[in-house]
Amino acid sequence: MRAYERFLQYVKVYTTSDPESDTVPSTMRQKNLGKILVEEMRQLGIADAFMDDKGYVYGHIPAKDCASTVRLGFIAHMDTSPDYHGENVNPVLHPDYDGEALEIGCGKVLSPAVFPHLKSLKGRTLITADGTTLLGCDDKAGIAEILTMCEEILENDLPHPALSIGFTPDEEIGSSADSFDLEAFAADFAYTVDGGEENEIVFENFNAAGAEFVVNGVNIHPGSAKNAMVNASLLAMEINSLLPGCDIPAKTEMYEGFYHLVGMSGTVETAKLSYIIRDHDAAMFASRLKTLKHIAKTMNEKYGEGTVVLTITEQYRNMAEIIEKNYHLVENADAVIRGLGMEPSHSPIRGGTDGARLSFMGLPCPNLGTGGYAFHGPYEHVTVEGMDTAVKVLRGIVEKYTK
Repeated sequence: MRAYERFLQYVKVYTTSDPESDTVPSTMRQKNLGKILVEEMRQLGIADAFMDDKGYVYGHIPAKDCASTVRLGFIAHMDTSPDYHGENVNPVLHPDYDGEALEIGCGKVLSPAVFPHLKSLKGRTLITADGTTLLGCDDKAGIAEILTMCEEILENDLPHPALSIGFTPDEEIGSSADSFDLEAFAADFAYTVDGGEENEIVFENFNAAGAEFVVNGVNIHPGSAKNAMVNASLLAMEINSLLPGCDIPAKTEMYEGFYHLVGMSGTVETAKLSYIIRDHDAAMFASRLKTLKHIAKTMNEKYGEGTVVLTITEQYRNMAEIIEKNYHLVENADAVIRGLGMEPSHSPIRGGTDGARLSFMGLPCPNLGTGGYAFHGPYEHVTVEGMDTAVKVLRGIVEKYTK
């Protein structure tokens, strides 16, 4: 079975995660796909495949005709983003795509004017949703490619090192690494298969933190507020004005970091500002957090201690710190990608990935492309040929570690 054929089945299973939930997994519907994958893995010959009570799927393929003792893993996630509708996905194939604007349904047009890479997909079979939902190639394409690679290795009785397979819930809400069982997965190194174009190998991501300012004001009738009222909402506006106006997502790219105001609420009595803080450079990241602390200190000196309460929660770190010590993971993937006639793409992730947290948990884990584009919305798309190439990349990496 080709990867896209598996993919067309998986996207029809509703697996959207829920950031407001306090259960693991955040939505029980993710286990529906987990059960399907466990059964499929067993049919392929991955005899020990199982899903734990938290919805994580694990399986292992013992080494065959391989002198190396390396245990190599591949990981993808089962949930889709809560940012857009993920139920009743209807995938549509567009054979021999002409590289031009394509109406995908509900008046939505997939256009090279917005997505310039579409020109490079001319002649391929494009897969989209029907305009009402996201497609789900983030990351059901990764799941399909991993299992297709496993099928090809097992059906053809190919030599390979010990392989560990893992499919996780709740990646899209940032908690999939929380309950990942490294002992059950049993690998020395791994790759997440959760990226973009098929020549992508990514090992750099943001250092990340969340920051919340709570502002405590004094609410008095405006008729008698002279020298007594402290308007928390106005103080919140002042806090934001103290941050550099050019260091926001809309004005930064590549390795440039930012302060991103993701939410605000307020009355005269109390106000709240929620930010995410990002920077690839560890020293710059530390400086950004120091700036926030200085703002809180300055505001309290100006308006009284306890007026502003700042809470900073560190979220993940740049996995380059770990991958640089295990650079064979990148070098081997680069060699495979070049062997397939492509130039490897090393663009830094302006976000996070499971691999970042797993790397710091002791499982060095760069991220490979799936061939997908425009994730988390109705314009999400992938090509049949791109998925086939991604499978070849996975196969090639396995061969490298066999030798």
